Amino acid sequence: MHSEEFNTMPHGSVDVEKAPAVDNAYESRSNQTSDHVSDNAVPGESFEYGNSLYAKVQRVAGKFSVEQRGVERVPDNERTDTSYLNIGSMWLAANMVVSSFAIGVLGMTTFYLGFVDAILVSLFFNLLGVMSVCFFSCFGPPFGLRQMVLSRFWFGWWPVKFIAILNVIACVGWSAANAIVGAQLLNAVNGTVPGFAGILIVTFCTLFITFAGYKVVHIYEYWSWIPTCIVFIIVLGTFAHSGAFSNIPMGVGKSELGDCLSFGSTVYGFATGWTSYAADYTVYQPADRSRRKVFLSTWIGLIVPLIFTEFLGIAIISAAYATDASNKYMVGYQASGNGGLIAAVLEPLGGFGKFCLVILALSIIANNCPNIYSVSLTLQVLSRYTQMVPRFIWTFLASCVSLAIAIPGYSHFETVLENFMNLIAYWLAIYTGIAVSDHFFFKRGFGGYRPEDYDKREKLPYGVAASFAFCFGIAGVVTGMSQTWWVGPIAKHAGALPFGGDVGFELGFAFAFTTYCALRPIELHYLGR
Repeated sequence: MHSEEFNTMPHGSVDVEKAPAVDNAYESRSNQTSDHVSDNAVPGESFEYGNSLYAKVQRVAGKFSVEQRGVERVPDNERTDTSYLNIGSMWLAANMVVSSFAIGVLGMTTFYLGFVDAILVSLFFNLLGVMSVCFFSCFGPPFGLRQMVLSRFWFGWWPVKFIAILNVIACVGWSAANAIVGAQLLNAVNGTVPGFAGILIVTFCTLFITFAGYKVVHIYEYWSWIPTCIVFIIVLGTFAHSGAFSNIPMGVGKSELGDCLSFGSTVYGFATGWTSYAADYTVYQPADRSRRKVFLSTWIGLIVPLIFTEFLGIAIISAAYATDASNKYMVGYQASGNGGLIAAVLEPLGGFGKFCLVILALSIIANNCPNIYSVSLTLQVLSRYTQMVPRFIWTFLASCVSLAIAIPGYSHFETVLENFMNLIAYWLAIYTGIAVSDHFFFKRGFGGYRPEDYDKREKLPYGVAASFAFCFGIAGVVTGMSQTWWVGPIAKHAGALPFGGDVGFELGFAFAFTTYCALRPIELHYLGR
């Protein structure tokens, strides 16, 4: 880092006798040596050195065992999370929630699919969507870097800031949508809990966990899926015993094709939504972790809850369309959304059924934790100044913004959910296309990275090829997307008019991947990096 940049850093003077000579964004290294200089890692104790406001706040946080590290690289000796179960359980808990159930419900309520076709779409698009999350989870152990910081190696120092902004929007928006689902469930318990109260409960519980940091998040996720899974099994058993399931027939023709593609885009968006912060949750794993085991643990942790909950949602919503519109499932759904639908299933269980609803409502916390934890890290990538703000402060501010979005959006949940999932699918498909092409064709695997250069803008790519590829990816999305406010020319041919079928994320990936492969050699030839 250039010497003039240190004047803006928050640590101030350093007690050389006590402080190790560290290589981070906050302290001069001109006359110091360290074991960590070569890999540019930042020892955890360094965050408390100095007399600046930043250091004082970090010292207070340290007394309460709050994670002080932000986007700085993790040294090898601090990567002490050696459990593969921690990886899988993280995603198992985050997806064994009512939000996943709600995605399955959309198959019939929004896309008018039958039972078998909705099941098949959910299966195959989930299998596709989780692959990028599993892939990027493998980057945390060898590099010790967060996902948005890793993105600098593909997009460059400046373009990655735009990617970070998109990720902030996705994290905060998805957190708000989750809080709405939890509020619907609490409202379904007795009808007296207003939406804003349920949203407040979910948001503040999430903040309490994510404020503490990585270890507490993993501990919570390690156990929280168990009661939720038990409740979902109870829901499944109760619904099966009711005999209310109806095998809604699938459609035919171009209309069916378009509906399947559009529902698939929504399913894919939910499954791949963790892509942009996958490495955040393996960053404390030792560098010698088996990439195959990391991949497999992530895959199991994702696919099992996604398939189980979405299939359950598809099955239960079929009962609402089985007879007339006055059946209890449809009445419950119209009254309190997904919460009312599940409440109708659990009605025979009386008070115990209401207790189960409360457990499911609180399960949303597990889904929101990755969003709120990672948004703080993403905000630190935006500039040197945002990096000066400790991670836990950003966590608090992001929670407040999410709260402000969720409360007014409570009454428009389905529209918000469908559109939001599609938008996530679009931009993450483009992101994945660029990152994958660079990793395999230009860096030729993990050995092609120099992780110690993560904060050296002069050694990172300029990002010209990535920027153009992202723009072409957007062009692909625009031609293939199918929304109420825009139907692309290619989308019109992927299904029956007026909405056709959504192939936006597929085209976005293809356009970005191809463009980057064509432009990156030119960038390397003329710019050198």
